[in-house]
Amino acid sequence: MRRLFRGVFIIWVMLRYGLDELVLTSFQRPWLRVLARVVTVGRNLTAPRGQRIRQALERLGPIFVKFGQVLSTRRDLLPVDIADELARLQDRVPPFSSDVAIAIIERAFRKRVHDVFQSFEREPVASASIAQVHFATIRDRHGAVRDVAVKVLRPGMLTAIEKDLGLMRMMAGWLEGLSADGKRLKPREVVAEFDKYLHDELDLVREASSAAQLRRNMAGLDLVLIPEMLWDYCMTDVIVMERMVGIPISQVDRLREAGVDIPKLARDGVTIFFTQVFRDGFFHADMHPGNIQVSVDPATFGRYISLDFGIVGTLTEFDKEYLAQNFTAFFRRDYKRVAELHIESGWVPVTTRVDELESAIRSVCEPYFDRPLKEISLGMVLMRLFQTSRRFHVEIQPQLVLLQKTLLNIEGLGRELDPELDLWNTAKPFLEKWMVDQLGPKKLMDEFRNEAPRYAKLLPELPRLLVNFLQGNQSELRRQQAELLAEQKRTNRLLQALIYAGVGFALGVVMIQFIIRVRVF
Repeated sequence: MRRLFRGVFIIWVMLRYGLDELVLTSFQRPWLRVLARVVTVGRNLTAPRGQRIRQALERLGPIFVKFGQVLSTRRDLLPVDIADELARLQDRVPPFSSDVAIAIIERAFRKRVHDVFQSFEREPVASASIAQVHFATIRDRHGAVRDVAVKVLRPGMLTAIEKDLGLMRMMAGWLEGLSADGKRLKPREVVAEFDKYLHDELDLVREASSAAQLRRNMAGLDLVLIPEMLWDYCMTDVIVMERMVGIPISQVDRLREAGVDIPKLARDGVTIFFTQVFRDGFFHADMHPGNIQVSVDPATFGRYISLDFGIVGTLTEFDKEYLAQNFTAFFRRDYKRVAELHIESGWVPVTTRVDELESAIRSVCEPYFDRPLKEISLGMVLMRLFQTSRRFHVEIQPQLVLLQKTLLNIEGLGRELDPELDLWNTAKPFLEKWMVDQLGPKKLMDEFRNEAPRYAKLLPELPRLLVNFLQGNQSELRRQQAELLAEQKRTNRLLQALIYAGVGFALGVVMIQFIIRVRVF
């Protein structure tokens, strides 16, 4: 019943904001446009279409807001007015009451808010689908006053998310049963992945630990800044972190006026993404413009500032190696190797012909090489890739859904910063170096260094282990010899029985022939 009510509510919101009218008027057929006018009778739909779409997504809750955030990064796919409105979902979702935020903080720390902070700004500086942020100051362990950002979880998020996830699970079950592509697309497993990541996002301590890990990973790269978490002030629904100051990356004109090298910034973004994915296997998976700023401080000028680590992605060593080989072969235009990798990994049936898959991949990818982002139609690429995946029964990999979403964010961000960016040639040198590192002496030394503590522990035990091994081998050898002798005896008895039976049979035949001859004579 809850799923039914949620479905009815979604339909009501769509009608309330006239999304049905937007769909009907998008078609060119006159009778559909007439129908659109009929269905709008009695409804006030004077607000701009972008505003209506944004308000509908806000009303429907966090999952729909996140969908709008992803769409907002793809200005190549949306009209400008809709993209501008959806961009408001990145950090300007209507905030919840400051009194509620303060009550959550006081309940978490069991103190009055002014006993925790030296000062606290009631007006939130940013508000998104899951939480909102307030600026404050705090006195650290050394007595110094620090500027901090306080992130507070929205109340009632678990209930709202569970309703939508329940509806998505039900729809995924329908898709598997009704569509020929259902099993191949693995909708239930994809929903399960979203379920895990969304629930993780509701635990702010988990977010803080992810930020700390990314901060360590990126420390030597000198391309990105990640706020320090103040662990004494991190709770499940409230976390306190170092306050970061920068210009939002979406404000490109301000960045240019400040002297930031925009093309370099776009290339650095690609480098950061591929470093997190292929070197670390641990990446920021919510990289929309609302979560990224650029530092204009002289000491860190031009570096990225990453914020909001509620969603991070991880990759296994197998996934990293497989993806790196795929990307490297792709950038080298070695489509045969790409096809072989898909078959070796089990993404397509083993009966697939390599030459046919190679030809299909070439026809999709070749037209887009050596082109800047502004000349690439992502919609056409996705459509042709989907057609190819259907033809060759390519299975969706749910564990890579976050990576695919993040890659869309990165490409959209690169397109906005520098339409002339050549995404492929920017990424190719990094991936080739990574592959050399994976197969070269550096990788061997790293593996040996990682195993060194284990070897050091085993070294003093080697004599005893060797003696046990030899003694165990002698005992095992005697056991095997005994079994072999027993088997040989059984075989000998069987052979003897066969010989006796054969001799008896032969004697019987001779005796019968002798009797017949006697009677004849």
